[in-house]
Amino acid sequence: MSKQTLQLHSTLLSIHSLEVDADIPVALLKLPLFFISKTHDELSIVCPSHFAIECLDTEPDWQALEVVGPLGFSLTGIMANISGVLAKANISIFSISTYDTDYILVKKHTAQQAITALKNDGYNLVVDQ
Repeated sequence: MSKQTLQLHSTLLSIHSLEVDADIPVALLKLPLFFISKTHDELSIVCPSHFAIECLDTEPDWQALEVVGPLGFSLTGIMANISGVLAKANISIFSISTYDTDYILVKKHTAQQAITALKNDGYNLVVDQ
């Protein structure tokens, strides 16, 4: 199987931790890119850094590497392979999966290093402007 194509998005993202019963800002739902996760223990929101959210903690300055999809549910090892390449390059990640694809978030200051490591491993990279 050939390596996937990844697209580095230019939008800076922040990862927010909220009280588990916090209200989700309605304006968030109008943004072109956001992710919401909730369990019985936590509520997390990933969204563009320019969008202010009242939260417990924020981890700013992430960029998203999107695995260009859609990806079939029968495909295996995609995240394991990509995260393995980045782990060998000592790059921390935050991963998110959607119905159609996967996103690997890397800190902005490691994005170029991530691109180089992935290209060296045979991945195709497209960079947003």
